[in-house]
Amino acid sequence: MKTLLKGKKILITGGAGSVGRALTKRILKYSPEVVRILDLSENEMFKMRSNFGDKIMRYLIGDIRDINRLKLAMEGIDIVVHLAAMKHVYACEYNPFEAIKTNIDGLQNVINVARDENVQKVIFSSTDKAANPSSVMGTTKLLGEKLISLANCIGHKKTVFASVRFGNVIGSNGSVVPLFKNQILENMPLTITDKEMTRFVITMDEAVDLICNAIMLAKGGETFVWKMRTLKVTDLSRVMINKYGKGKEIKKIIIGKREGEKLHEDIMSGDEFLRAVEFKNFYIVFPMIDYTNVVGKYKNAKKIKNPIISSDMGKHMSSKEIDQLFKNIDI
Repeated sequence: MKTLLKGKKILITGGAGSVGRALTKRILKYSPEVVRILDLSENEMFKMRSNFGDKIMRYLIGDIRDINRLKLAMEGIDIVVHLAAMKHVYACEYNPFEAIKTNIDGLQNVINVARDENVQKVIFSSTDKAANPSSVMGTTKLLGEKLISLANCIGHKKTVFASVRFGNVIGSNGSVVPLFKNQILENMPLTITDKEMTRFVITMDEAVDLICNAIMLAKGGETFVWKMRTLKVTDLSRVMINKYGKGKEIKKIIIGKREGEKLHEDIMSGDEFLRAVEFKNFYIVFPMIDYTNVVGKYKNAKKIKNPIISSDMGKHMSSKEIDQLFKNIDI
């Protein structure tokens, strides 16, 4: 990784968010020439600048919907990690046209500009909600993955496009963990959607590892999926009450699934499983188009054995294992 990124110019869209900050911290260890952050949040950019300084960092306020701004941000760039998106299921469900403008039109802008600028690699951040989607957000992310795969098959440009697929990144902005923590500290009732709800979870370090593996290995059109653990949301709530609510009487309220939510998540569909292989820590789903060409570039790939592709499968994390997730996490 050090050899790959040393002296490179890197752009992270949506880079002022939780994953973007963690990725930036990792990337800076590998001596890039410059890291540009493109983000809409002036406040988060101010915090990021306070943490990372100005030596090789550049902080660009802008929107991926604005192709002219994107052209300026991507000029001379070698590697793009595309994190910018509308990520909240509820917000996308009630604002579908805005989700399309950002998650689809904005992504197409990234693809077009990357090809024009002869960027070496573009890594698109997706979600497990793209597998068998039931929400606007998940649907836009699935279409985004397909746009990324197809981008490798158009014309004679050399840019390599690939996707990474996360579950719930523990402790990230907007995740259930900060919500539960705030409710507990404020002596508010804990709002649980369904007693049986399960989710895939991934730590911030694992999310960054997945992106780095995609940067190193991507040949074109693949979707990289971390081998994530699963938990029951009720077990997570119990651990968090023990951790942050000692001596308090915290009530739990079952509010029911919200619009677009699923009881259980999938990390790949049945069709994708037939096009997937596994490595030690992650799966790779090969693209439907140009499948044979991409598969042939992975000599050591193995067919998946005993996959956990739905969050209600297999053994869920114990309370002790969930508690371990909170070590070294800034929530």
